[in-house]
Amino acid sequence: MKRLLYFLAVPLALCQQAMAQHSEQNHAERFEQLGPMLRSPNVYRTASGAPGHLYWQQQANYDITVELDDKNQSIKGSEKVTYINNSPDQLDYLWIQLDQNQRSKDAESQKASPSKITDQMSLRQLEGILWHDQDLGYKILSVKDASGNDIPVAINETMMRVDLASPLKAGEELEFTIDWSFNIHDRTSFIGGRPGYEYFEEDENYLYTLAEWFPRMAVYSDFQGWQNKQFYGRGEFALTFGNYKVSITVPADHMVGATGVLTNPEEVLNDTELDRWNKAKETFDNPVIIRTQNEAEKLEKGKASGSKTWVFEAENVRDFAWTSSRKFIWDAMAVDVGDKNVMAMSYYAKEANPLYEQYSTRAVAHTLKSYSSRTFDYPYPTAISVEAANGMEYPMICFNYGRPDKDGTYSEAIKYGMISVIIHEVGHNFFPMIVNSDERQWTWMDEGLNTFMQFLAEQEWDRNYPSRRGPAHKIVDYMRSEKQYLEPIMTNSENIIQFGANAYAKPATALNILRETIMGRELFDFAFKQYAQRWKFKHPTPDDFFRTMEDASAVDLDWFWRGWFFGTEPVDISLETVNWYKLDNRSPEEKMKAEAEAYQKEETYLSRTRNEKDIAETVVERDPATRDFYNSYDRFSVSPSDKKQYNDFMSSLNSREKELFNSGLNYYELTFRNVGGLVMPLIIQFNYTDGSSEIERIPAYVWKMNETEVTKVFPKEKDLESIVLDPYRETADIDEENNYFPRRDVPTRFELFKRESGPRGAASGSNPMKDAKKKN
Repeated sequence: MKRLLYFLAVPLALCQQAMAQHSEQNHAERFEQLGPMLRSPNVYRTASGAPGHLYWQQQANYDITVELDDKNQSIKGSEKVTYINNSPDQLDYLWIQLDQNQRSKDAESQKASPSKITDQMSLRQLEGILWHDQDLGYKILSVKDASGNDIPVAINETMMRVDLASPLKAGEELEFTIDWSFNIHDRTSFIGGRPGYEYFEEDENYLYTLAEWFPRMAVYSDFQGWQNKQFYGRGEFALTFGNYKVSITVPADHMVGATGVLTNPEEVLNDTELDRWNKAKETFDNPVIIRTQNEAEKLEKGKASGSKTWVFEAENVRDFAWTSSRKFIWDAMAVDVGDKNVMAMSYYAKEANPLYEQYSTRAVAHTLKSYSSRTFDYPYPTAISVEAANGMEYPMICFNYGRPDKDGTYSEAIKYGMISVIIHEVGHNFFPMIVNSDERQWTWMDEGLNTFMQFLAEQEWDRNYPSRRGPAHKIVDYMRSEKQYLEPIMTNSENIIQFGANAYAKPATALNILRETIMGRELFDFAFKQYAQRWKFKHPTPDDFFRTMEDASAVDLDWFWRGWFFGTEPVDISLETVNWYKLDNRSPEEKMKAEAEAYQKEETYLSRTRNEKDIAETVVERDPATRDFYNSYDRFSVSPSDKKQYNDFMSSLNSREKELFNSGLNYYELTFRNVGGLVMPLIIQFNYTDGSSEIERIPAYVWKMNETEVTKVFPKEKDLESIVLDPYRETADIDEENNYFPRRDVPTRFELFKRESGPRGAASGSNPMKDAKKKN
């Protein structure tokens, strides 16, 4: 092959260039392994990302009685907690969450919230600065042990420490009771928040969404001990699994929906409602309306004097929420999930119709099927959507947005917004209600994963669904933000500036890129399902997710986690240069003939014209004996030694070398520059002069030896017209203008929307490759 290289001067130069490139590499840490950044594997969590053989978690069972005061908008309750210490540790005290204290008039969260005056202030903004003097927050009436003795406690803002008379040893359980009450706030006011009530002035009724409503056990885990970080309103919850029995006393004309199974329907439903409920259990095609709009409107006009107690039981859940109102319409249908039937249900006031009656329960059913197919069969008996003009999730029940105008009309934006919120909040049953990550520490582990799953479910609902998050190009505006407004995905939820983009959109986009571009659907789907099944009803950490995705796929993703989850660099890969090479396989005669023809066609210039004239005059003046010698010289003649060298070379080639030598291939040398810093695969669309196109996918590992610039040669049979980098917008590249050869203007956002129908840069027009740099 050495003799072959004699004629292959260009490939030899390529080798030299590659060596020079290697010696001048810029090698940072983008491909270093994550090992030192992750917790060390142990008997509780393995290096593969699975629970270890000694994995443990605590359990907290609750028996709660609570009464709703509809006149004064308050609740009063008593709970018996049975706390089981499954850890190997001795506990001297327990921590309990008091999330309602976040709304107290002297709340630390309000003091720590920045505020400012602008030229124009709304009343709501001004009220938020003034805060409030309402009597909100928990009133802890008593904490007693099983014998009725007082247990000393210490309340620090939203956390309460229960000081035990004697340590709770490993394997032991403790029973104690808490009596408490609090005033329910107007969640539509400037105080905001997830739970509370909404008041309907027209019919003078309330709609209650009760969440964060009882003192809840904090998580004690193997990886951080007690999770007793204060609740400031954004960071959600880390909670312990357990079994619940909850008795809820409300006005007799109220309808109640809650986590778990209603165990006394005969006592709280009338005969008509009970018949419809039993029919709904056997109806799989369309929801059955159990309490109609007309029936609810009649109840709105009166106030029952008596009360009813609704009893719900739930097994292996991490929380419990409920809703109550006399305004509620209620519908339900059965959904076949795996080997059991699940009741999908919706509760909504007339103000949410006709949207909720038409779409809500169907969206619940769709979500259960879509998520189950990618994780595990939904294990709970019910899934409920409640229209409450907000969005928040709890086990088996969620509060959602989606209210039409007063005349019942609605826009497509409202309709799709409602469906998206329902899919998202119902989807939270999987992440984090079952795959129980710590939302206060790592918001992305539930919001990001769930937003990714929401995108897939939306696209299954409607292939033209206007999904807001998921596709790579939709994160570009955030990724090109100024650095002071960016944080890594791994940032604690309370410290994130652009919360929705960081905790929801970016991780969802990253997972979609993993699935579509990095790993491929088959590998990704298998690994993602492994993670979900390994950690259902357990407490995973980011380490467990990262390790499982690699363990189940054999794809080294440390570079991806580093860039997308631990970093803030954007994707901006520039197609810098394109060089066109062809092997010179001509005979000496063919080469000289071509040179002569090229010389004759070469445009004349002043020096050449004068030189030719001078030479001609000199030759005429010479002695005739030497004149013939000069006239006989032919600069384009082939010498015998040239012929011999060529013939010797050709005879030395084997069949494979001759095939390569005469292939006529085009060699296109492309140089890419990593402008943004985040390494990604190279997706290259080659558009040819015959109108055809092809896409080549180069893995991100191409950057391993030089993270700032890489050059790669692509042999092609066809003549190239143009090149487009990332034609389907798979990588969230923030600057598309440098993705083209030749360069072209990128349409504005409006123009781009009009043309959005396929990959950018289809082959057409003239052949600018003719103007590319040629080397023979």
